[in-house]
Amino acid sequence: MKKVFVTGGNGFLGKFLIKKLSKLKYKIISPSSKICDLQNENSLKKYKDKFDYIFHLAAWTQAGDFCLKHPGEQWLINQKINTNVLNWWKEKQPQAKIIIIGTSCSYSEDSDFKENSYLRGEPIESLYTYAMTKRMLLQGVKAIQKQFKLKWICFVPSTLYGTNYHEDGRQMHFIFDLIRKIISGKYENKKVELWGNGYQKREIIHVENFIDTMIKLLNKKNEIFNIGSGKEYTIKHFSKIISDILNYDHNKIFYDKTKYVGSKSKKLNIAKVTKIIKNYKKNLINEKKGIEEVIKWFLKKRLKKN
Repeated sequence: MKKVFVTGGNGFLGKFLIKKLSKLKYKIISPSSKICDLQNENSLKKYKDKFDYIFHLAAWTQAGDFCLKHPGEQWLINQKINTNVLNWWKEKQPQAKIIIIGTSCSYSEDSDFKENSYLRGEPIESLYTYAMTKRMLLQGVKAIQKQFKLKWICFVPSTLYGTNYHEDGRQMHFIFDLIRKIISGKYENKKVELWGNGYQKREIIHVENFIDTMIKLLNKKNEIFNIGSGKEYTIKHFSKIISDILNYDHNKIFYDKTKYVGSKSKKLNIAKVTKIIKNYKKNLINEKKGIEEVIKWFLKKRLKKN
């Protein structure tokens, strides 16, 4: 039986990953931050099992303009977390392969978004600090592998979506925020206000597709893989899909061009993963079907609250 340690197991991605690994009969340890504070260098010392894989998902961040408001904290907290996890891996778990999660915002906006460009150029200014902590994480595992011959994999997702998203008050990634706002417009007659002109583009991939792809690539080592749909659409396109599903008048949506919009475009190049995995694109959940699934989940949660 494979033994797995997961950081960030209570997060959106973590919950889906643990569910998948459980079905595969992996033995999983995934302590919450209250039990294992990754900012404390001694927090991991009590875990003495020898793990086959360490999935390092934990990161201190949120969507929206969070990165603009907390750059210093993001740097300090994420560097502490990453350093402590990597040191534990090197000192106590050298037999384990560590799996780290990158971010598409680490790519320079003028790059080709291929894996070998991940550490090149300048990330977008508004997301610079978080992007650089993810770059430093990748450089960390590469440095440790180079000196101590340990094994790693880095997966870079486009925006993940699916049901069971967090509802704890933190800022939501764009697709969930769109759904929440348009539902409020439909059922509460609230003004639907979206940031930007609506022409900034985004790429999404269902969280289950992302996890399935990760599992298929676990035999790889010391490589970085983009995992996305290979397609991007404007915010207006996504809001139109959501509006149509909810039978809401899309023309009522107000686009505030003065607000923060983040990257204008960041479609990942997925040639590497599509070359390795047969029928990769054919197995992806259709965006409209996936979004409809998430809308139904939001509506179900809304009914329970009312």
